[in-house]
Amino acid sequence: MGFEVQRIGIVGAGQMGAGIAQVAAASGIDVYLNDVSEELIQRGVQGIASSLERLVQKGKLESAQAEATRRRLLRAPRLADLAAVDLVIEAATEREALKLEIFRGLDQAVDKRAILATNTSSIPITRIAAVTRRPEKVIGMHFMNPVPVMKLIEIIRGLATSDETTQQTVALAQRLGKTVAFSRDFPGFIVNRILLPMLNEAMTALMEGVGTPEDIDTAMKLGTNQPMGPLALADLIGLDTCLAIMEVLHRGHGDKYRPCSLLRQYVDAGWLGKKTGRGFYTYAD
Repeated sequence: MGFEVQRIGIVGAGQMGAGIAQVAAASGIDVYLNDVSEELIQRGVQGIASSLERLVQKGKLESAQAEATRRRLLRAPRLADLAAVDLVIEAATEREALKLEIFRGLDQAVDKRAILATNTSSIPITRIAAVTRRPEKVIGMHFMNPVPVMKLIEIIRGLATSDETTQQTVALAQRLGKTVAFSRDFPGFIVNRILLPMLNEAMTALMEGVGTPEDIDTAMKLGTNQPMGPLALADLIGLDTCLAIMEVLHRGHGDKYRPCSLLRQYVDAGWLGKKTGRGFYTYAD
């Protein structure tokens, strides 16, 4: 028999994790937020509070609703604090070794009936599930950025993921107000298998002097009716994350997914995009 998710844990209080936490708490679910330090958890909670306050100021959210959402955000500094949740969503950095370590820990810490979901944007679910004793309860739940705005969740079953786990995860996604698209468990899934090569090609065009960042982004926005140019989007995603996804695609699908050398150079320089103040553009804040 299935169960309705009442409490979720989120591992990773950064941009994606905080966005997922905000949407879940706003949907009436108690959210236990975990990260490697109390400071990072607090920063995530403060970011959510600021986001809610902006919505109140714009008249898109009632003050009482914002306060109720804030009250559902609970701090969980240790994985053991997630023991009683119904489902965990891992939203850590896109590094395979880190995710495998987290899933080994979650498998030990969380009730055996709980679903373990990953927000990975590229790493195969079957590989992650294999380090647990519950592969039938491991599933991919790939949110889009920014989570409160974007409607899509990619659902990816691993080789052993059960029908029951899938049904419960889809029900949660719908409760969060999201639309589900199903992807088979191939590196990059659907969205990033198609999106990241476009961003990578835009970087190659910049490296070869085909156009300035502004010209490349303007051409793609107005020429293909995209809301954001590929280089600005890469800066928003984070160039380190873009590189990590491209490397997964390259290993899984071959040379046509080779990361642009300019992307590697920017990551080596620490120019990771908006979060560091500099990427293909510079950011004052």
